Amino acid sequence: MKKLTTIAIVALALCACNKEYYKKGNDVFVNVNNPEATTKRVRLQVISDKIIHVNSTPEKKFSTRKSLAVIPQKADAKFDVAKEGDIVRVSTTALRADVDTKTGFVAFYDASGKELLTEIRKSYTPITVEGKSEYTIQDVFQGSDDEAIYGLGQHQGLEYNRKGTNEELYQYNTKISNPFIMSTKGYGLLWDSYSLSRFGNAGGYKQLGQIFKLYDKDGKEGCLTGTYTPAEGEPIVRQEDSLYYENEWAIKNLPEIKLKGAKVVYEGYIEPKQEADYYFSLYYAGSQRVELGGKEVVSTRWRPAWNPNSYKFSAHLSEKVPIKIEWDPDGDVSYMGLRVAEPQSEEEQQHISFWSEMNPEIDYYLVAGDDMDEIIHGYRTLTGKAQVMAKWVMGFWQSRERYSTQEDIVSTVAEFRRRGIPMDNIVQDWQYWKDDQWGSHQFDPDRYPDPEAMLDSVHAMHARFMISVWPKFYTNTDNYKELKAHGYVYPYAEEVGLQDWLGHPESFYDAYSEGGRKMFWRQMDENLYTKYGRKIDSWWMDASEPNLRDCLPLEFQKALTTPTGLGPSTEYLNAYALMNADAIYNGQRDLEPDRRVFLLTRSGFAGLQRFSTASWSGDIGTSWTDMEAQMAAGLGYSMSGIPIWGMDIGGFSVDEKFYKPENQKEWQELQTRWHQFGAFVPLFRTHGQWPQREIWNIAQEGTPTYESILYYIKLRYALMPYVYSLAGAVHFDDYTIMRGLVMDFPQDKNVRDIYDQWMFGPAFMPCPVYHYGDRSREVYLPEGSDWYDFESGQKYTGGQKITAQAPYERMPLYVKAGSIVPMGQEMQWSDQMPAEYITLRVYPGANGHFVLYEDENTNYNYEKGAYATIPIDWDEATRTLTIGQREGQFPGMLQSRTFTIDCPELGKPASDAQHITYYGEKLEIKL
Repeated sequence: MKKLTTIAIVALALCACNKEYYKKGNDVFVNVNNPEATTKRVRLQVISDKIIHVNSTPEKKFSTRKSLAVIPQKADAKFDVAKEGDIVRVSTTALRADVDTKTGFVAFYDASGKELLTEIRKSYTPITVEGKSEYTIQDVFQGSDDEAIYGLGQHQGLEYNRKGTNEELYQYNTKISNPFIMSTKGYGLLWDSYSLSRFGNAGGYKQLGQIFKLYDKDGKEGCLTGTYTPAEGEPIVRQEDSLYYENEWAIKNLPEIKLKGAKVVYEGYIEPKQEADYYFSLYYAGSQRVELGGKEVVSTRWRPAWNPNSYKFSAHLSEKVPIKIEWDPDGDVSYMGLRVAEPQSEEEQQHISFWSEMNPEIDYYLVAGDDMDEIIHGYRTLTGKAQVMAKWVMGFWQSRERYSTQEDIVSTVAEFRRRGIPMDNIVQDWQYWKDDQWGSHQFDPDRYPDPEAMLDSVHAMHARFMISVWPKFYTNTDNYKELKAHGYVYPYAEEVGLQDWLGHPESFYDAYSEGGRKMFWRQMDENLYTKYGRKIDSWWMDASEPNLRDCLPLEFQKALTTPTGLGPSTEYLNAYALMNADAIYNGQRDLEPDRRVFLLTRSGFAGLQRFSTASWSGDIGTSWTDMEAQMAAGLGYSMSGIPIWGMDIGGFSVDEKFYKPENQKEWQELQTRWHQFGAFVPLFRTHGQWPQREIWNIAQEGTPTYESILYYIKLRYALMPYVYSLAGAVHFDDYTIMRGLVMDFPQDKNVRDIYDQWMFGPAFMPCPVYHYGDRSREVYLPEGSDWYDFESGQKYTGGQKITAQAPYERMPLYVKAGSIVPMGQEMQWSDQMPAEYITLRVYPGANGHFVLYEDENTNYNYEKGAYATIPIDWDEATRTLTIGQREGQFPGMLQSRTFTIDCPELGKPASDAQHITYYGEKLEIKL
């Protein structure tokens, strides 16, 4: 066959560009020939029957940029292409995408013709950064009145159902942005951009004076009144034309007073330019509360001075109203801000909009699904399967800020074992290195004289060891100098003399560079992993946003982390944690292919799960409001498709009030309630600053606090057969462990906004208590099921609200009728003994199904088929429990075991509880 000449190739390309559409492999290209349309070309790539990749561009050709989030796809689905009038229609057996050749807009429908999602507006604004030209993009989709939306990652503003909300998508300590949503209409959308993005209002939040007329407290137009009353000295009163003190540069505009101990009040009036719903963002550190129109719209919220949080609220305004913000800074350096979004019509606010600062083109994936589990399956088809976590990962972790010596680590594990408190993992936080050697990855020999002996001691007590490793380096370290010599660091931080909060020059390595990732791992390996016999069990990747320092202006943060190995940080702002996880996961797995890797990282992004990496919610505060916020944050993260999440149980940053003896009871109650909550999220991990977080340092043995925390730790271990089976389902079935109620009860619209109850696997519905002194709480029991109180066995009908009793020692916990819960023996660590004796708790009221999963626990042989499953079914009509034929096998597998059948009902275990010896063959038991 003769080679095509250059002229022939160009001619074919021109021919293709002039066609209204053409097909090439699994791609369908549509040309938009309307000169008034902003979009010129659309590409639909059919990934599967239920996944379509969409690119839209104002140019003649598409970008060749490789996705960081999405792994290579086979894209071998069968589909049809047809043109009907102005519409190019691409159809699979389950999904249809229509492209309007006049506008370039795409509309999606399911197999029945029901509309899923329709584009109504796209925009492309040229942007050039560091010599690279791309676009600021926006895509707006038609909203639906009868729709709820979930996802976007982990955010701290108590927003769970994202419909009609606004969210800035960037990475920050306590904030993890993942641009994936899923809808109750049966679709998910993965927005493939790594730059600063916005969901909802594309304009972002603006200064109050840009949106409102401002008046001081005396009614004079132009400004609000700010009154700063220091702990000592005279008040300062001044006019404030904006309330923007949200970063290190902006706070220089505060008056020169000692903020710690001061009382600050901003007051006056705001007058809207039009009647509308207004969406505000409060940026708070210290304690703040807000009144609007004479009513409290934000009750007192606290965050440590150095680590603020954003909280959003809305108000319908039509006329001038009074406003008052009270601020008690709790540090000499502290932050506050109040901004508001440009108002939109109610219809516009309900649309679904994604905006990104810098992208080569509009780029997203539409995932259809009959339920949310199927949508998440599609998400992980695109971004990679999650690994099966080692069993110890699902146990209890002990951590605090920080263990300072080798003796601290070893003696803490020993005390757990002496007291009989189950525990699997001890965590070494930062500063195990010499003071000026951050990034050396080396233990300070004065405090850690023999690290390998420390590891041996921890392992001899059947615990695991996790160590904190940062992508941060002091510029005097050998590791930094080596990385810098090869161009693998961000140079600007050193050039401008940036110092961390301890006063040392610092920078981060460039995780977007393949060579940088390999060198970073090699340095870890040489200084920690292989150096100490490969006895470190897991890695804690802190500050992986990357966070060079808290509270810097975003533009300065971008300047400090550019250029990356792939391009400007403006384009690659949000995916650092993903690339950093790649470095460690592939580094360790290449070295030891058959040992399970585990990483914990403070940030994350789409695809993180494929690197055996979990996230935690960062340096949250020790407050009841922070505890409450973690429920919505964890659900948002889990429903973004990344399955393993946890938090600092008890809160990291401690409110100074808890240093006072008179607040000791509240401190203990907060810790008690938070541990109850923490037992029912994927990672069960305590951590925080002083006071020390070991159970015996929280309260004495025999106290309600001590006994309650111990009860929930033991309960977690009793549930290990259940929990580890869920870990297996995460990999094999793309399962989600921490589940919004809407995932399992989609027909019950009452659950759409409930974030303080969720499903932990298919059986349990935890309902934490998060107000000091409460001994009961309202619980909604979803309709479509009956429910059992886990403690009493009392049965309730679903579809109702009840007042659940919540004594100090217990959290309301319910089990769905039809559940089968395998429970094991009491253990001190997760693999102390094989699951030879399992109690099957059967909760009648509906048919039930559960799959018990087992494997070798610490290696990757499950990827080769070395695992076993036992299906267990409950038939409600015949009251028959069937323990099915065991499928699969693995080395060391139990050949027989004893099942004890327990059927709690009306507070009493079944009188005929049965003990069954099981040899892997199918058994039927009548109850």
